[in-house]
Amino acid sequence: MFTGIVERVVEIRAVEPLHSSTGHEIGRRLVLSGVATASANGGVAPWSDLSIGESIAVSGVCLTLVDIAPDGALCFDVVPETLRVTTLGESGPGQRVNLERSLRVGDRLGGHFVTGHVDAVGRVRRREGGEETRLEVEVVRMVDQFSTIPKGSVAVDGVSLTVVDSAAARGGDPEWFSVALVPHTLAVTTLGHLAVGAEVNLEMDPIGKWVGRWAAATPRDRS
Repeated sequence: MFTGIVERVVEIRAVEPLHSSTGHEIGRRLVLSGVATASANGGVAPWSDLSIGESIAVSGVCLTLVDIAPDGALCFDVVPETLRVTTLGESGPGQRVNLERSLRVGDRLGGHFVTGHVDAVGRVRRREGGEETRLEVEVVRMVDQFSTIPKGSVAVDGVSLTVVDSAAARGGDPEWFSVALVPHTLAVTTLGHLAVGAEVNLEMDPIGKWVGRWAAATPRDRS
């Protein structure tokens, strides 16, 4: 479980194919630079206690840390299904990603609950500047149930944001929503560099998803 508060932004150093003992490709190894280019507290996050096997959100995708190189590079093995349903399948060296370690008991919940299980892939269709930056995102590939409501929460590439407007509120189609980004968010996440046409990982508020599924499965009193 995560909170959508990015701790580091790092570059992808390499994407290497993973092969089985019979030579079949079974996924890819994602190698991330160990040097932080940004962090929420303005300095380098204290990640000296990283351990193999822990969960880290990589641009909103929950991955398992499988190795730590001597120079601090982080290694993750990504299975074909994850490559297929998230933007990681199109990621390459030099691309920047958001990182967040998993939530611990007693930590502040600065954003909202984020599971790291992507519900949809979206595409930035409009970006407006001014006193605040507003992004308009349309859903281009649905993975699981995904919807938004104004003033609700949504994770965009692992960043916890508040929905400003949405197609759901207007009864429109296709599904789209907009979020406002303050200068701090632009400075310490990859969202500051998103251009129109860029694809992003999306996850709806899991509490809203669970409540929605419960309501759909609960018989209604028609009396």
